[in-house]
Amino acid sequence: MLWAKIASPLSSCARRGLGGQLRAATRNFQSIAVHHHPNPQSYGQYTPDPTDQADGDEGGGKGRRSDDPTFKSTILKMLETSATTAASIFILGVAGYSYHQYYKRLILDKMDNAFNPGDPALEVAGVVSGKHQYQHEEHWVLRDEQAKIDKIVSGDIGAGHYYLIIGEKGTGKTSMLLEAMRKINGTGCAMFEAHADLEIFRIRLGKALDYEFHEDYIGSLFSIRGPRDTTALLDIERAFNKLEKVALARRRKGTPPLVLIINSTHLVRDDHDGQDLLEMIQQRAEQWAASGLVTTILNSDDYWVYERLKRYATRMEVIPVTDLPKDKAMSALKRYRQQFCHEDLPASMLEEIYNKIGGRLSFLSRIAKSNNVMATCDEICRAEKSWFLNKCWILGTEMDDDVMDEQKFSSAAMVLAKALVDREKEMEIYHPERGHILPEIPLHKAREIMTRADFIQAYDHENLFTIDSRAMVRADSVPMQRAFREVCALEGFDDHLEGTLQRIGDIESLGRTREITIKDLWNQGKYRIVMRDNKGRESGTMEFAVAETEGEDD
Repeated sequence: MLWAKIASPLSSCARRGLGGQLRAATRNFQSIAVHHHPNPQSYGQYTPDPTDQADGDEGGGKGRRSDDPTFKSTILKMLETSATTAASIFILGVAGYSYHQYYKRLILDKMDNAFNPGDPALEVAGVVSGKHQYQHEEHWVLRDEQAKIDKIVSGDIGAGHYYLIIGEKGTGKTSMLLEAMRKINGTGCAMFEAHADLEIFRIRLGKALDYEFHEDYIGSLFSIRGPRDTTALLDIERAFNKLEKVALARRRKGTPPLVLIINSTHLVRDDHDGQDLLEMIQQRAEQWAASGLVTTILNSDDYWVYERLKRYATRMEVIPVTDLPKDKAMSALKRYRQQFCHEDLPASMLEEIYNKIGGRLSFLSRIAKSNNVMATCDEICRAEKSWFLNKCWILGTEMDDDVMDEQKFSSAAMVLAKALVDREKEMEIYHPERGHILPEIPLHKAREIMTRADFIQAYDHENLFTIDSRAMVRADSVPMQRAFREVCALEGFDDHLEGTLQRIGDIESLGRTREITIKDLWNQGKYRIVMRDNKGRESGTMEFAVAETEGEDD
């Protein structure tokens, strides 16, 4: 009987599909189960099928259940979602703004910390206390300019000016700056090396100022965009803006002006980008000098930096640094050998050393540390001569026209070197107390002698000639002047130089000459010209041909 009640609905479902009859059969089965088992708890709590409710709603339409969504509940849910979204956006905005303000303050704090005692430049140079403690006595050459640079770096003087230290390579400019920073332990100072690549210049500036150029900025997590991707010049401008804020905050505290030292400024390329960089640095230096915020110190080996800055300079002060005079060079060398090599050089040897290499500090340092001082002197002189010849030797009358541009550069250098040697014969070249007096020529006159105005900057950059702050041209060093003298004294040098100049002139003349040939006259060809009168009657003829050269073989 039970099976009959179950089988009847299932058979009808098989005939008409499983849509509603299957659910009806299920309800019948449940009712039967309840009927035969009056205590349903013994078999588990009965859970109604959710499909029954849906089916009943669709089929019967007998009203709504109490848990069905209403208009009021829908509005409440919308308001709840909107409030949650608004709260999330508000929290995100507050967090992003707070981080942005925190990051801006962090930048200024880090940059301010960069001017606290201690500087990476001192650590790299070894001018700090450490395993090998730096002693002031080791600073064995005390220049006259050291006292002024000490006052500038310490902030005792310098407000209202910015400075350009200019001089030949190896005269001790960087050493004086490091010594001045050592005396104050780098307090209020930042120093970095310039570079020809603006990106590297930017990185070195950021390292000196402890500024990351927003590379560590994570504001994008809060959908806050950082500074847009730009060029190195704009990043350097941003760094200067931050430095200005730090300097203003320090001035309110009554501290001396900050000092920014840019070493090796001559390494910046003299092109469009390099000129823009120097112009931007000079604008900031002028502004900071006028307000007393930052004292800028530029250090350069080449004259072109001074020439570029001179155009707009109103508060710039130039500090020239030259070779040591004879007495200081000899006394410094003698003291160094006594202290560290336990050797007392006689006065005659000291004077001979000075006569060969002069008072250039880089040369004196090599001599002081050498085991054989005289051999080292000769080696320095040979190296300078080889450098000059490798850069500027002339090829004579047999040179190929492909090297004409290079030979123009070399021949102009030889002409200028010869002019300096000739000038040397007309003047006093040695003073008993000051030592060597190198011959010099005004810059405009040197350009006139070379008949070129653009080569002199390259000579200065190659350390062949030097141009001082007075615009006077001379040999880069005493050994280089000796090299000029030896080269010009070579047998047949004047004829060799004259032949090179003549060959250059011939090649240039050939390049400016145009030759016109008539092919019909080749191989004894000729033209016959008929002359007619105004009525068209022939009045004569004329032949046009190439005449044979006398003595030419048939």
